[in-house]
Amino acid sequence: MNEHSPVTQSNAVKATPTLPDAQVVTQVTHWTDRLFSFRVSRPASLRFRSGEFVMIGLMGDPHPETGKVKPLLRAYSIASPSWDEELEFYSIKVQDGPLTSRLQHIKAGDEIILRPKPVGTLVHDALLPGKRLWFFATGTGFAPFASLLREPQTYEDYDEVVITHTCREAGELAYGAKLIEDLKNDELLNELIGEGFWKKIKYYPTTTREESPKMGRITDLMKSGEAFTDLGVEPLNAATDRAMICGNLAFNIELKEMFEGYGLEEGANSKPAHYVVEKAFLD
Repeated sequence: MNEHSPVTQSNAVKATPTLPDAQVVTQVTHWTDRLFSFRVSRPASLRFRSGEFVMIGLMGDPHPETGKVKPLLRAYSIASPSWDEELEFYSIKVQDGPLTSRLQHIKAGDEIILRPKPVGTLVHDALLPGKRLWFFATGTGFAPFASLLREPQTYEDYDEVVITHTCREAGELAYGAKLIEDLKNDELLNELIGEGFWKKIKYYPTTTREESPKMGRITDLMKSGEAFTDLGVEPLNAATDRAMICGNLAFNIELKEMFEGYGLEEGANSKPAHYVVEKAFLD
């Protein structure tokens, strides 16, 4: 598979789910041999805030002794915005993973289980008002920001939006890069938010293994000051900057320590502050 030529399968016909809490897959796109995204039907009663996650999965194998079948469920950020008629998800493929080893083979028309109880910390309600909003992602941690980048409130609340995305290989940046590029020609969002809203976005993709225009871990690039110079912005400041983090555990911990050094305080739904971390995500 050419990593720069994603393979998409769509299904215009929506069947009726037959399993409890099940939704029908409408589209699957394989971005690389390790990454794919998919869209499913949305429960009519589901309400969520852009940036939240839900539990999704498939039915497991029968228990060897009892024969009982239990669902295999994992937390997945909803990559589509709160106003979308369908739900989008972005996933890694783990060949021996209990869920993703099977989930990666879904096709349009198949069903997945979706528990309609959205939760999460990467929401606007958990942040105090500010001028610049930062999104920090590694790997599939881009998913909640895919939702928030298409959320009108993001641009109503902030003068500038900076999205950093660090992956090992260049092909792993394709999903996010295409989404951001597509915003420019999204007639609905340009009408809803305002023509040229996407000009508020500063996109900063980096790779750590494969050669790309910008190499290095975002934390190292921030510590050296290179990232701020490239972006043409000042280092994070509690008076103006707000941030959201969704990455692997080591990345989250390192960024949290850096934020504390900048004078930023961690927020929550119950106590808004300067930055929030999605603890449910592990790439």
